[in-house]
Amino acid sequence: MDIQEELKSAIQRAVSELYQQESGEVSLQPTKKEFDGLYTFVTFPLTKALRQAPAQIGQAIGNWLVANSEIVSGFNVVQGFLNISIADAAWIEVLNDIAGNPAFGQLASKSQSVMVEFSSPNTNKPLHLGHLRNNFLGDSVSRILAANGYDVVKTCIVNDRGVHICKSMLAYKLFGNDETPEQAGMKGDHLIGKYYVLFDKAYKQQVEEMAGQGIPKEEAEKKAPLMLEVQQMLRLWEQGDPETVALWRKLNDWVYTGFDATYQSIGVSFDKTYYESNTYVLGKEIVEEGLQKGVFYRKDDGSVWIDLTDQGLDQKLVLRSDGTSVYMTQDLGTTDLKYQDFHTDRQIWVVGNEQDYHFNVLFAILRRLGRPYASNLYHLSYGMVDLPTGKMKSREGTVVDADDLIQETTEAAATAADEAAKGKLDEFTPAEKASLFHMLGLGALKYYLLKVDPQKRMQFNPAESVDLHGNTGPYIQYVHARIQSILRKATEAEIVLNGNISDTQLDEIEQQLVFLLSQYPQRVKEAGDDFAPSYLAQYAYELAKTFNQFYDKLPILKETDSVKLQTRLVLAKCIGETIQKAMGLLGIEVPQKM
Repeated sequence: MDIQEELKSAIQRAVSELYQQESGEVSLQPTKKEFDGLYTFVTFPLTKALRQAPAQIGQAIGNWLVANSEIVSGFNVVQGFLNISIADAAWIEVLNDIAGNPAFGQLASKSQSVMVEFSSPNTNKPLHLGHLRNNFLGDSVSRILAANGYDVVKTCIVNDRGVHICKSMLAYKLFGNDETPEQAGMKGDHLIGKYYVLFDKAYKQQVEEMAGQGIPKEEAEKKAPLMLEVQQMLRLWEQGDPETVALWRKLNDWVYTGFDATYQSIGVSFDKTYYESNTYVLGKEIVEEGLQKGVFYRKDDGSVWIDLTDQGLDQKLVLRSDGTSVYMTQDLGTTDLKYQDFHTDRQIWVVGNEQDYHFNVLFAILRRLGRPYASNLYHLSYGMVDLPTGKMKSREGTVVDADDLIQETTEAAATAADEAAKGKLDEFTPAEKASLFHMLGLGALKYYLLKVDPQKRMQFNPAESVDLHGNTGPYIQYVHARIQSILRKATEAEIVLNGNISDTQLDEIEQQLVFLLSQYPQRVKEAGDDFAPSYLAQYAYELAKTFNQFYDKLPILKETDSVKLQTRLVLAKCIGETIQKAMGLLGIEVPQKM
């Protein structure tokens, strides 16, 4: 039973019978907690057509619903707000429907495909806190879109070439002494990140020395010997110099091994990975095509541009005067390639908001070129993550590495769980404890970064993330474990859950829980429509918090009325399953016991 749709239909019939007019589209909203009822119908929009005061209209419709609709048990009117209470029998039917539907919350197939590109790491450094928000967001959006019935393809493009990569390569060549990750006792990505930082320190020292000799700083930055060597190394790489390419392959392989370990640790995977080293020249043919179509124009120095000033953008370079690619050239080619590979109906890029302008230009160019997919491109822009100490900078070594942060959060979660468990974790084996603490630590990280609207810049506070009493991942995980404990004790007491719950009188908190459960498919849809995992994070917290209120207010296993006992156990089971599904769409596992 879909109570909301039945209620909308009943309100439309009420308006038709009472006023001989059509109500138009009916929308409902949750009733404010200070009033009785669970659904609210706003009558203000009807006042002009029906020529009555909002409260009078609400009273008339409320009386009609009580008299004519089996699902309505009562109502109250507050000015132009008709707050409607639903009959217990209707809620029982809803609960039975949910309990009997293993696919509850999985929406019907859309017969459409979506590609989500995320992560986009550079091979000159390990993944850091900012990458974690990107990965968690991309992975969660992919899961949510799949739950909305889309066929989802997850892709990643690795920035494995360019000046920034050569900086790490040159520093390793100058200072590395053939050091390996095994010798250093470091993951490969961490080792290469170390040399990226070493380059920056040595480079800055050269610039300072040149500036001290009276050379303007801007000129010193361009002509510092290390910078000139980096540029020469990039030229050698692009020319295919065997020694340079061999060094590049060796260091990148170390980084990829490190990346893979991090991705496995955080539960993220991709259907296909693209590499900039294979795609950076692809856009040149598109530039030539655009020149022939008159989309692009060539300046006197040979560089190629597009004029997008009529769209509120700017003139944009797409090919340098020496014929080399820019990022835009590469992205044009890669976007074409991804479409040729998968022919998805839509492409989504999960990239920070500092690239908003870049994507506006990219999409505008593809529309000008007449690409068939150009109207179905979307940049899922998100805000940066700061620490309490301020903004992170990779080249200065002030970033928080993802691996280190996961370890620290896991240790903090372990401490919090041990304190809360009061000895209950003694029955866990060391392996079970390690698995639980990793689950809690990762859940704390993911939830903290996903509960915020993606577009908002945010500050990450590790201590807050592992709190077992607030709006956190571990709190919701703990509630799920509590529910599983109740169900295990019911099994031990040989209480068998029946297929269908009998009609019974429900407490207000039980009604609220069934109402929340019934909202899950709608929350999944809304999260998919707006690419907003934060909606499901808030939903999971709301459901967990309301269950705890229910647990504190009403007995479950100690209930002597067998019908009420069955109802509460089935309700608990459905809540546990729905928490697991909602958290699963955030990429968060939930424990069976804590």
